[in-house]
Amino acid sequence: MHLFEDLVTLGRSGSLVSRVQGKVSVLNAQNRLQGIRARRGDGTLGEILPGETAMTDQGYEVGRGRIATVEIGVEVKILAKAMIKQIDRVLNDLRSQVTHFRRGGESAITVGIVGVNHAPSYVSYEGERSFRTTGRGGYLHPFQEADEAEGRLQQLGAPAFDEFLLLRFIATNAPPYHFEWVDYEDSRRNYGAILARVSREYQKRI
Repeated sequence: MHLFEDLVTLGRSGSLVSRVQGKVSVLNAQNRLQGIRARRGDGTLGEILPGETAMTDQGYEVGRGRIATVEIGVEVKILAKAMIKQIDRVLNDLRSQVTHFRRGGESAITVGIVGVNHAPSYVSYEGERSFRTTGRGGYLHPFQEADEAEGRLQQLGAPAFDEFLLLRFIATNAPPYHFEWVDYEDSRRNYGAILARVSREYQKRI
């Protein structure tokens, strides 16, 4: 949702700004396409159905409504622990979602975003039970798996998307639930670069 808002705020695609302000291109209110069987993405911007009226939330520029096409599709994944154990499923989900986005339009711009935890330890919960990583066996700490996970994501996931962003963070999921970026400035610059490139592609394709 905020990626689309940031694209409008950046203002580098006159086509995007015009279509959003004219309520032609809207955020998909239901995360599905009318009349097309496709798995929903985490965020899609597309052309509103004829005869529909876009809804606008206070403080937001991008309207919401039912869409007929996909202009920009975003898929988000978070890897917090046991990353290598689940990496194949995550990669399959990412690549599959690109196919679903393009069912809504061959010119769809696809963006993959994956958060990767680099914490020294992590606590997960199942009901009243908690499980802390030990650094051994199948309970490696996040930082022990992060580099390998990122390498496989870049090699096997990123090529499926027009743009792919790794967000490196540190979160233990334990009181006081501290969160920080591994390198905030690097993440900020990478995100800004993607906004610029998506704006350029939108101007060319849509």
